[in-house]
Amino acid sequence: MAIIKGKNRDWEIIIGLEIHAQIVSSSKLFSTSPTEFNGEQNTQVSFLDAGMPGMLPVLNIKCVEQAVKTGLGLNSRINYTSVFDRKSYFYPDLPQGYQISQFNKPIVEGGVVTIHLPEEQFPKDIRITRIHIEQDAGKSIHDQNPYKTFIDLNRAGIGLMEIVTEPDLRSPEEAAEFMRKLRSILRYLGTCDGNMEQGSLRCDANVSVRPLQSKEFGTRVEIKNLNSIRFIAKAITYEAQRQVNAIENGEEINQETRLFDTVIGETRTMRDKEDATDYRYFPDPDLLPLTIDVKFVESIKQTLPELPDIKMTRYVEEMGLSKYDANVITADKEIANYFEQVAKKSDPKLAANWITSELFGKLNKTDITIEQSPISADNLSALLEIIADGTISGKIAKDVFDIMFSTGDNPLKIVDDQGLRQISNKDELNKIIDEVLNENVEQVERYITGEVKILGFLVGQIMKKTQNKANPQLINQYLKDRLIKNK
Repeated sequence: MAIIKGKNRDWEIIIGLEIHAQIVSSSKLFSTSPTEFNGEQNTQVSFLDAGMPGMLPVLNIKCVEQAVKTGLGLNSRINYTSVFDRKSYFYPDLPQGYQISQFNKPIVEGGVVTIHLPEEQFPKDIRITRIHIEQDAGKSIHDQNPYKTFIDLNRAGIGLMEIVTEPDLRSPEEAAEFMRKLRSILRYLGTCDGNMEQGSLRCDANVSVRPLQSKEFGTRVEIKNLNSIRFIAKAITYEAQRQVNAIENGEEINQETRLFDTVIGETRTMRDKEDATDYRYFPDPDLLPLTIDVKFVESIKQTLPELPDIKMTRYVEEMGLSKYDANVITADKEIANYFEQVAKKSDPKLAANWITSELFGKLNKTDITIEQSPISADNLSALLEIIADGTISGKIAKDVFDIMFSTGDNPLKIVDDQGLRQISNKDELNKIIDEVLNENVEQVERYITGEVKILGFLVGQIMKKTQNKANPQLINQYLKDRLIKNK
């Protein structure tokens, strides 16, 4: 819980989120227009999308399937009968003058997302109120001309899931973690790609404040169209403090919709907040109630993947990963898939260590995703194999890893091309040990007289002479044998 210190009292933040998740489908919710991102403006628009009179909507069953799948993934209740309504409002990018949405009878109700902040001892359940299906609007392009407003309708009519939470969140950090977790679940399910930069996952945050220990909610303010997790946290932080300052100065909080200015880090008024009556909801006369049966839902349930929480538990209990590593790996579906490919042929804990330290470090420096990684899962697994079988040392492995990241080559090829195989032959190692002992007579005497730290120096000299190719375990064993003989 985040507490805001006021002049005379402490304040609590109350947060509820409304998330708009673009449904993964090749066509729009009520037309056959494609849904590809970044197409040429107004090339993915049917007469229906453009609001032409007389055009009748035809429901895309794939969007229904994806909404049901999402509901099942969030442990929600699926309503076997739901209704599409017309939600009337007027913007340039809404050519119909209304949005086809769901109001009183959504397709999904209830559900929960469990979050766990690192600084908190226990996880916290955030309740889902509802998930309903609706059309997206188009896009107003205000920066194309100083005197005109242009409209791109490619997005108009794309299917959205609006996921609404209960006001269970109590800090900007909880809201940010909820979005991370929800995005992860949606990606695992394959129902939304979660790309916030492209607008396929957007968030409206409802924020209010109340005196600590009070049971009454304050007046909520909606912050519209937040498109990054970082901005969600920043916007809530600013807005909550703004409300506390206003109340303590004797001002009244208006129920309104505000926008977050990411440049100056402040919210500003957009419009008065509408109530449900302002939208004049009524059942869409062109669409019958949506009725689905138990078999349809059960067939979708059979396709559900292993979700992050279950996967994390399995990684800890069956693979021996730490909770931290398991949480990091399962947070992203592609990372989890990559890890599992590596762990099939390698020690899971070693695989997790190399992925979360070495590979993540390289990916972050080059600003690429694990899907774009030059090192394939098979090649990383091969690298761990040749470390385990003694072909190369752990130190040499990091050099090989760097070359793999630059070239994408197989590690064994790199080892052979660079002559990096570990020296494990007993006679060859003993010959090198004898050379080092003869070159460091004084240090040998100091070791013999009880200065055991000298052993590390001697090992270092041997590794230097072999360019780190000597097997460290064998070096330690053979060196100690030699030194005992010299006593």
